[in-house]
Amino acid sequence: MKFGIDRLLDEPSLRRELQGKRVALLAHPASVTTDLTHSLDALAAAGVKLTAAFGPQHGLRGDKQDNMVESPTFNDPIHGIPVFSLYGEVRRPTDEMMQPFDVLLVDLQDLGCRIYTFITTLRYVLEAAAKHGKSVWVLDRPNPAGRPIEGLRLRAGWESFVGAGPLPMRHGLTLGELAHWFVRTLKLNVDYRVVEMQGWQPESAPGYGWPLGERTWVNPSPNAPNLWMARAYAGTVMLEGTTLSEGRGTTRPLELFGAPDIDANQVLTEMRSLAPQWLHGCRLRPCYFEPTFHKHVGKLCSGLQIHVEDPSYDHHAFLPWRLQTLAFKAIRRLHPDYPLWRDFHYEYEKDRLAIDIINGGPQLREWVDDANSTAADLDASTQPDEKSWAQEREAFLIYR
Repeated sequence: MKFGIDRLLDEPSLRRELQGKRVALLAHPASVTTDLTHSLDALAAAGVKLTAAFGPQHGLRGDKQDNMVESPTFNDPIHGIPVFSLYGEVRRPTDEMMQPFDVLLVDLQDLGCRIYTFITTLRYVLEAAAKHGKSVWVLDRPNPAGRPIEGLRLRAGWESFVGAGPLPMRHGLTLGELAHWFVRTLKLNVDYRVVEMQGWQPESAPGYGWPLGERTWVNPSPNAPNLWMARAYAGTVMLEGTTLSEGRGTTRPLELFGAPDIDANQVLTEMRSLAPQWLHGCRLRPCYFEPTFHKHVGKLCSGLQIHVEDPSYDHHAFLPWRLQTLAFKAIRRLHPDYPLWRDFHYEYEKDRLAIDIINGGPQLREWVDDANSTAADLDASTQPDEKSWAQEREAFLIYR
């Protein structure tokens, strides 16, 4: 199969449309060609007139290991162009940043989860391009989590840098399809196009969204080390809003969770008792780990690892958002006074709990904290959101 960047490089008719135009690139470390050349270098070698570049969260080169660490604007020493940071002093492109180019190429590997900030950055550059009369080309890449939909949709008034619009946690779209959705729903008057992939088959095993055996995985952010993390991420990302470790500071971040003061075996038993139907499609393994940085650094944690990498994995049965929610509920049932929700400034939001910002509203937290709530209650509030999104997104699907 071919990603958008490979088609642009391989098809002279596409590149011909860029002749005589000043071109900028929005990219990160996973913005590579099939032979693992970074897109910035490949475009320059192909004769594209690069005049600027942009880096999202974690930077163009992925230099920032931890979460919520800003990157500076700098001059690229190889290509001699400014590299503007969209995760530093600003999140939206400034008027000055929009001046050096005519066409912005967006080549970002997404994870298929609303919380991933590259989605919000895509919205912001589309809005800026509409304002300044610039063109945007999205060089499409796979959604490694595939087509499944899961989770509550973001509620009005809960927009943030980790919530660009009323998407469910697992939206099932590629970045190119999301661009169509943004342009239509925001009514943007912008010159944009999607350079589509060729041969993407999101329903094909064993990758179900990622072409396993055909393309090398490169971390789109430092703690996204493999496909298995991408599959679990729509659930494990919620751990950022809790006092539980999400495995940052280990070799398997966002595939496991735990804390020094819980018993993972008890938690797993309680999860099976409360909603065994939410544990299908994967295997959960009690484990121990000691983070070398971030939460619970240097402390032995009892935890669970989510395994979605072996033949027992069932892509359409796996429910990462519900699974992680169930773990919260089990801990709350076992330890009613457990300080589960982390109170800190999350993505520059000061007045709302991080877990609510992540979920686009307080519904999930309220369900966890309600001693009388059941799995059926959460399904009853979530399934209408999932069904409405499944209907809405039909108009924006490119790959069928």
